Amino acid sequence: MSTSIMEFEKPIVELEKQIDELRRTAEKRQLSMEDEIVPLERKLDELRRTVYTSLTPLQRVQVARNARRPFTLDYLQLAFTDFIELHGDRLYRDDAAIVGGWARLDGETVMVIGHQRGRDTKENLKRNFGMPHPEGYRKALRLMKLAEKYHIPVITLIDTPGAWAGLGAEERGQSEAIARNLFEMSRLEVPVVATVIGEGGSGGALALGVADRVLMLENAVYSVITVEGCAAILWKDGKSNEMKERAAKALRITAPELMELGVIDEIVPEPVGGAHVNHEASARALQEALVRNIEELRRFRPEKLVRRRREKFLSMGEFTE
Repeated sequence: MSTSIMEFEKPIVELEKQIDELRRTAEKRQLSMEDEIVPLERKLDELRRTVYTSLTPLQRVQVARNARRPFTLDYLQLAFTDFIELHGDRLYRDDAAIVGGWARLDGETVMVIGHQRGRDTKENLKRNFGMPHPEGYRKALRLMKLAEKYHIPVITLIDTPGAWAGLGAEERGQSEAIARNLFEMSRLEVPVVATVIGEGGSGGALALGVADRVLMLENAVYSVITVEGCAAILWKDGKSNEMKERAAKALRITAPELMELGVIDEIVPEPVGGAHVNHEASARALQEALVRNIEELRRFRPEKLVRRRREKFLSMGEFTE
């Protein structure tokens, strides 16, 4: 099995292999084997649906982290057109863990900013595993302010384990960069739509997440800390699946739970079997949701957008006795 295959996906992968072998045999021998293949394909669809409708919170974490899922650059290619990448924070350097620039969404100009992870070791090193340095967040803020200058909506795509916690990042003001983004995003006078497309971790995710509408892909996760970090702090065991599962349940990090809590505004459906099995279908669903939300937000005057956005986040965490 490939290392990117998750344990609970193995029955699905075995059935896919069986279907592929039948197709190769049919092609090689020039035979029609549709009578054998069609029932297996039906069984495969049912199996995917069964597996993916009963995922545990920890399994959803595994799906969200899967390297086969579409990343920001994949969505920019599939859901947007005419992307022009803009580089650098004008202060220190360009951080490849965050990509951003002008693009068109259904013919309308938007500013798209997102975390970018890698699929192999070389790309992960280049992208720093999708964990931005402060200059990445400062680049993101520069692009947001540029969009505001020209009255262009901002779209952010969130997919990070968290902000980089290395010594250099701390020396260059990681916490200040994140805090500055939270403050400035809260008062941007243009529509802002954020989407958690994979793993949304801690302040590293929230630095792109202060938006008028917060969307979340069906199998994405959004949390204040990784499940491993939570288990290590609370139960001194960040490695066992039992403790990680316990942490994942306690954190309430899945899309349905966060929708119930009012942390997100909409769940974007994924293809049966997850976004990683069909990038194009996932991109179409995201595109439809983004177009609809941007159209709705364009109706509000800038001052009302800012007021509604602040009220939205200030109302979170309220409780009654």
